[in-house]
Amino acid sequence: MIEEGSKSSKSMVEKRQLFMEMRAQNFDVIRLSTYRTACKLRFVQKRCNLHLVDVWNMIEAFRDNGLSTLDHNAEINVSRLETILSSIFYQLNKRLPTTHQINVEQSIGLLLNFIVATYDSEGHGKLTVFAMKAMLATMCGGKILDKLRYVFSQISDSNGVMVFAKFDQFLREVLKLPTAVFEGPSFGYTEHSVRTCFPQQKILLNTFLDVLMADPPPQCLVWLPLMHRLANVENVFHPVECSYCRSESMMGFRYRCQQCHGYQLCQSCFWRGHASGPHSNQHQMKEHSSWKSPAKKLSHAISKSLGCMPIGEPPHPVFPEAAERPQDLAHTTTLESPSRLDEEHRLIARYAARLAAEASNSSQCPPSDLSFNFDANKQQRQLIAELENKNREILQEIQRLRLEHEQASQPTPEKAQQNPTLLAELRLLRHRKDELERRMSALQESRRELMVQLEGLMRLLKDEEQKQAAQTGTSPHSSPSHSASCTMPMPIRSTSAGSTPTHTPQDCLAGVGDDVLDAFSQGVPRNLRNDLLVAADSITNTMSSLVKELHSVDDGLEEEEENMRNGREKMSSLKHSGKRHSTPSL
Repeated sequence: MIEEGSKSSKSMVEKRQLFMEMRAQNFDVIRLSTYRTACKLRFVQKRCNLHLVDVWNMIEAFRDNGLSTLDHNAEINVSRLETILSSIFYQLNKRLPTTHQINVEQSIGLLLNFIVATYDSEGHGKLTVFAMKAMLATMCGGKILDKLRYVFSQISDSNGVMVFAKFDQFLREVLKLPTAVFEGPSFGYTEHSVRTCFPQQKILLNTFLDVLMADPPPQCLVWLPLMHRLANVENVFHPVECSYCRSESMMGFRYRCQQCHGYQLCQSCFWRGHASGPHSNQHQMKEHSSWKSPAKKLSHAISKSLGCMPIGEPPHPVFPEAAERPQDLAHTTTLESPSRLDEEHRLIARYAARLAAEASNSSQCPPSDLSFNFDANKQQRQLIAELENKNREILQEIQRLRLEHEQASQPTPEKAQQNPTLLAELRLLRHRKDELERRMSALQESRRELMVQLEGLMRLLKDEEQKQAAQTGTSPHSSPSHSASCTMPMPIRSTSAGSTPTHTPQDCLAGVGDDVLDAFSQGVPRNLRNDLLVAADSITNTMSSLVKELHSVDDGLEEEEENMRNGREKMSSLKHSGKRHSTPSL
């Protein structure tokens, strides 16, 4: 009892695993039910690895498991369904290269639980053949045109006319898929769904394809072509900035507003209803599934204006109005299928047995028949040799195709150039380069300001020199202290070769006086940072020299005043003494 309870609990966990993973993707934040349903079913398709199975491989699996001869209303149990799914995924692994093998058991378990939860919710343990065909043909990979052609072959009569009752049954089964991913209120089955899709009385193949592949398609099946478009644009790159999230590139769909000029949104922002500025969610948006450069757009417009492009191309090729036969692929096999190899071995064994039988009978034949038997044996041996050579060529072709597939699956430099991670790193490097150039410009501007301040200080020194010369009556160039203070060699260093300055040193010193230019014209090119340090040290030395010069001027003036004051005192004392003795003082 304990083991049975553990098995049942494990089965319940496996049944809920796919739905728990789907809820973790947070698809419910998408505000539009069509995109929400398509994203959920696309997730189920990829998680179960159904996107790797083409619709023609699915039809072949139906034929190999004997489903093509069963009635649509016939029922199969879960164990047989598991056998069919096992053959589908094991054949898929044989077609895939060794580096891209899938987990077959996990894929079978996830898909089996999803089908049972979708089509056997009451727990009867059975489902109809038509339900399984409709579900697998809808959820597998391949082109939507091929899928719809196969569906039409299952719901039409021998005259190639659609049977409304069968199409109604198809809608009942296929619309259980949105219900299984909790989107039943938006895309559930109604009794009026058939007449809503086809109000006409006689529906042939081309009419069926026109309606279901129209833009827009019938409301109940609008999620089906969208799921295929999602698969086609998953790796499409748009080098455009999103107007809301400011992402510099987009993957998937791109949406352009028809009212706001230049307003574009990535698929994530559009699906969640984000808007900014004057843009509103009520504006009409156009969906783009590819990126065209301005040059391509110009050539497209010119070709269209000159009438070089066809107008009004049909969405699908036009097929003959004859009856569409069921696509059972009765005479088609894969290159590596076991049945083909078994048939070749049986054919070789049959010819070998016939040769042995004819060799044993040749001993009993009269001599007149020996030449005839010899010619027949020779022809048979030639036929066997031809079959063996053909078999060898087929095996070589298989090996060549496998090598080409493995080479195509390996990453190339062209693919690496389209890698969003590499593009993001390149954009980051460009941004860093622009930031360094701006910083270099700011440092050069600070350097120019320091040069201007230095020129002002030198001008102050000259003014003080002239004032001192005017007071003392000496030439400004006769003072040794002046020549020592004004001779300030300042080697200015240019930017290093590895940097990318936005201004030249001549531009940075624009507006600076001749003295500073002369002072900075000496020396060899060095680093800009050292230039700033040398300039700062030179300004400090200049200030120190200026202060010393001012102190020396003040000391000289004080000494001269003291001498003059002593002289006046001596003169006055001599005058007083002269008057006292009536003798001249000098």
